[in-house]
Amino acid sequence: MRMGLQPVLEGLRLTHVETRRGDLRVPFPTNFAKRLTGRKVKRLWRRAKYLLADLDDGETMVIHLGMSGRMSVYAEGGERKLGQYVYDAATSGAGHGKHDHVVFETDAPARIVFTDPRRFGLMALLATDKLENTALFKGLGIEPLSGQFSADYLRKVLNGKKTPIKSALSDQRVIAGLGNIYVCEALFRAKISPKRLAKNISEKSAASLVAAVKSVLRDAIKAGGSSLRDHKRVDGALGEFQHRFAVYDREGKPCPNGCGGTVKRIVQSGRSTFYCPKCQR
Repeated sequence: MRMGLQPVLEGLRLTHVETRRGDLRVPFPTNFAKRLTGRKVKRLWRRAKYLLADLDDGETMVIHLGMSGRMSVYAEGGERKLGQYVYDAATSGAGHGKHDHVVFETDAPARIVFTDPRRFGLMALLATDKLENTALFKGLGIEPLSGQFSADYLRKVLNGKKTPIKSALSDQRVIAGLGNIYVCEALFRAKISPKRLAKNISEKSAASLVAAVKSVLRDAIKAGGSSLRDHKRVDGALGEFQHRFAVYDREGKPCPNGCGGTVKRIVQSGRSTFYCPKCQR
């Protein structure tokens, strides 16, 4: 989403902002639309599962999609290709759907529509220089695609943990931004059972797991994410990574490693876990 929004947000000005209701899962900040209108987006980046837009007035707009939120981009003046994305030109009805809750317009020119049927999303305005000390970000773990995420780091944070490795990896205080799908897929690539206790991950397994996490995330981003229910890319296209799942949502199907095993589903910490009992130890 960040990559898709970058050509129509970063370095550009918000010429018009409109909210269609007073809240998402929490109320919008006071004078949200007014405070954003006219502001220039200096930087568009991501932390954990949050999208962040640093503004030229010292505030940062924080966006979380929740369970069903998505952002769609419509470029004015006919279909337009910006970077690797081709944006829909049909702007006449864009932003007027039943679940279209926020509309941003920029001097790209473009219209960006935030749609959220279940309203589990969130938007906030926070002081940029105090961001990491706010309730949303304080205590978050390191980024999985950063250089800090290494086998040594993983061994250190897992030391003494008696929880299953699947639960440990899903803990946002350990690694920020890893979701259920990608933890399952990474454990499969590393051939590690999701039931193995975190404290029992060896140095060799930790190195394999770090490499697997990074490769799964890079492959998923390149594929535009995973479209299971609501997710669409900003240009309206579906993500493609769901067609490449090795184990997730493949209960009862043969292991793609050809080991003769069958993908199994169990529940851990209230979430479905998929794995191959034969080649994941």
